[in-house]
Amino acid sequence: MAANQGTTYWDYLKLEDLLSLQAGIEGDESLLSDDEVLFITVHQVYELWFKLVIRGLSTARDLFSAETVAEQELSGVVERLRRIRTILRVAVQHFEVVETLGTRDYLRFRTKLMPASGFQSAQMRQIEILLGLEESERIPYGSAQGHLAALRNRDGSESPALERVAAQLADVPTLKQAIEGWLFRTPIDGYGHDHPEADTKLREFLDRFVAAYEGELDASRERALALAESAADAARLRDMYDQELANVRRFFEPAEEEGGFRRARERAAMVFIETYRDLPLLAWPREVLDALIELEQAFLIFRQRHARMVERVIGRRTGTGGTSGVEYLDQTALRYRIFGDLWAVRTLMIRPEAAPAPERPEFYGFRSL
Repeated sequence: MAANQGTTYWDYLKLEDLLSLQAGIEGDESLLSDDEVLFITVHQVYELWFKLVIRGLSTARDLFSAETVAEQELSGVVERLRRIRTILRVAVQHFEVVETLGTRDYLRFRTKLMPASGFQSAQMRQIEILLGLEESERIPYGSAQGHLAALRNRDGSESPALERVAAQLADVPTLKQAIEGWLFRTPIDGYGHDHPEADTKLREFLDRFVAAYEGELDASRERALALAESAADAARLRDMYDQELANVRRFFEPAEEEGGFRRARERAAMVFIETYRDLPLLAWPREVLDALIELEQAFLIFRQRHARMVERVIGRRTGTGGTSGVEYLDQTALRYRIFGDLWAVRTLMIRPEAAPAPERPEFYGFRSL
């Protein structure tokens, strides 16, 4: 038996297999133009990035799904979330490569794609599902049969893409649900969700916080009214500030169909973490919330950049898969928000010196054994 000589770079990366995968439907790369090979290659690179995003999101989801999440584990999940953000930022740059395709050059092979579509990227659908996009929130796909039907083989049979997405739909909780569970369990003013006084202490904290917010709002209102140019302008400003305060109160009193008390506690936990983010044991929770915002922002920018790339290369043609093309992509960038409450909390933040004092700050301090 020959001695183990170790591996090689090309064997470790399976390079011969990898470099043979750009042959298109002809199966012979020599029959393709440079432009078509570029198009195939860039989209394959995207799918590899998506694979890493799914792994990172799954790791984060699994950690937050635990009944108890140790503080020391949060640094690892923040690292994963920020890695995903970086991947998305890098992926955005790849659209510049696609934009080197001239419109007429792309049209030479575009009809080969029909009725294929980027919408059929199972991994992109997995990312959306894993993040927490609800099926009811989906923008209708071009086909009247819906987005899952678009993942079937042309003869109607199940495809690997459909199997992937179906498995992801069954794999619960989503990252959003896991984060919400973690927030629900977050102690507020030192009282956990299962403490006998939890409900009372939650209400006391919210009353203090809303009162502080109202004080800040009143000061802003008075300043704005002093600068109003007319009585009509002053009336408009009063209405705006009144509506803002009403929205804040409504945010903390969601209806039962919106999640009721449970959602109120989750929202309160976000506000508590953001308001007292300088307390030692809230340092990593605040980093988690920041990382989630950064990740979703990167994803939204990815969607918007995708739409502009498509518009630049092919204008507003109907998509090869039967969608409205750029209009559909623009709608996903506008409407697909996963962590809406976390974005809304930015509206509720007040100056540190105006925030009410936490009831038990020592609970969130470092503890010696």
